Amino acid sequence: MADREIKNSDYFTVAFYNLENLFDTFDDQYTNDNDFLPKSEKHWTEKRYRKKIRKLGYAISRIGRQTAKKHPTIVGLAEVENKLVIKDLLESKALKEYNYRYVHYDSPDERGIDVALIYDADVFKVMHSEVFSLNLYDEDGNRDYTRDILLVKGKLKNEKIYILVNHWPSRHSGEELTEPHRILASNKVLEIIDIIKSKDSNAKIIVMGDFNDGPYNKSVKQLVNKEDFYNPMESLKSYTRGSVNHRLEWYLFDQILFSTNFFEIKQNSHTFSKANIFDSEFLKQYKGKYKGGPFRTYVGLKYKGGYSDHFPVYIHLKRIS
Repeated sequence: MADREIKNSDYFTVAFYNLENLFDTFDDQYTNDNDFLPKSEKHWTEKRYRKKIRKLGYAISRIGRQTAKKHPTIVGLAEVENKLVIKDLLESKALKEYNYRYVHYDSPDERGIDVALIYDADVFKVMHSEVFSLNLYDEDGNRDYTRDILLVKGKLKNEKIYILVNHWPSRHSGEELTEPHRILASNKVLEIIDIIKSKDSNAKIIVMGDFNDGPYNKSVKQLVNKEDFYNPMESLKSYTRGSVNHRLEWYLFDQILFSTNFFEIKQNSHTFSKANIFDSEFLKQYKGKYKGGPFRTYVGLKYKGGYSDHFPVYIHLKRIS
């Protein structure tokens, strides 16, 4: 029996979730999606796709529900192939009853994955959106195409907020070798924040994403040090918990930061309440060497049938009325 929806308009959940390669089963000639086709080595079939859509829809519907008593208001997404997969996600059994809408732009990423934002249109109204590209180059001077940074400006119950959704370059070639790319991504975020503040000096800004760096790495730390920002994920980082597990080590690459004016208590505004990793038992690997880690869809070429290789993260905003 489904949980009874308990109305609690005081709390709003803002989340971020890396969906681990949410690809459809169709061949897109403009993206490198060859691993995720029915006849690929991964055997990415319609049945497996529908199962993942169903699982992710359910997972998203549960984020922050324990406190907010309702589905999340805003969720940033990473590793979505296109608009089709987002539409399928929003039409899944666990999400279709809510008035979710989305913001998505195709990015030039070589793997064909993008960031996006889904939101409950009953309480959040989009005023403007745009993307910012990262101009990255490899050691040979060739362009390294990666994900854009998505900016969405909107009103949460009539209070204006800005949201930046990120998926920074990975550590695939090694942490030190790839760090300059994440510093450049961080610098671009600082630049976007400056643009926002030049037009709206007291702007309330949320920066979320899979940064492929932890709270104490330079790329993330400079967002706190150079801007008036707070990172609640700093206190969640530990040896026994994180948003992603690599070789039996925990990392907190998925984070949500925000401007410190979210601590202000003003009438008809939203104030920060708490932050957490959404690592409920149903999202975890339940046996074997990686027990307790994220229940993944794939480990290499091996199909596991799970949700994602990342846990979602979230914050609660409390409305002061």
